[in-house]
Amino acid sequence: MLLEPHQCALYRPSVDSAWDYITWKDTGHQGSHIQPPCEACPISPSCSKLPVEDISVRVESGTWVLYEQPGYKGYQYVLSPGDYADHTRWMGFNDSIRSCRAIKNIYGSAWKLRLFERPDLSGQMVEYAEDCPSVSEAFGLREVFSCVVTHGAWVFYELPNYRGRQYFLERGEYRKFSDWGAPTPVVGSLRRITEF
Repeated sequence: MLLEPHQCALYRPSVDSAWDYITWKDTGHQGSHIQPPCEACPISPSCSKLPVEDISVRVESGTWVLYEQPGYKGYQYVLSPGDYADHTRWMGFNDSIRSCRAIKNIYGSAWKLRLFERPDLSGQMVEYAEDCPSVSEAFGLREVFSCVVTHGAWVFYELPNYRGRQYFLERGEYRKFSDWGAPTPVVGSLRRITEF
């Protein structure tokens, strides 16, 4: 399965109106790279330039979310600037990426969220505004059933120390854990997204 260049990488405008981008290449940054002009791309099976699997990624600036399935579904991988020679470098469970998007700074410079021990924003509530390497140690919670992000953008990780499955959360209410794409309510750590 191959991809058109305009569906493989993302641009986003920076503050000075220049375009920043993420480039996709073969594993180990071998082969050709592309820099097409779109902010969010579903990666289509009808494309013809690059393979869908065995890719590597270089994020030049900003923060990006890569998704395992089309339509921003499946495993999520939140990437900040850097080189990712293969899927293990972005903690990927496999090398299949079918959609992706840029995270834009529409959030300002403040971060705050509320974690709830029950669905529908009920039960014990904890408010937090910093990165947290261990949710269970900091709050005594191993499971987060619902959440409200009041400021900023965040990443939830399935395991402590920013490991395991990743879930991107932006401002809004998440009345059940499946609202942020998780199959279970386990949240091991959480981190603010500070690079846009």
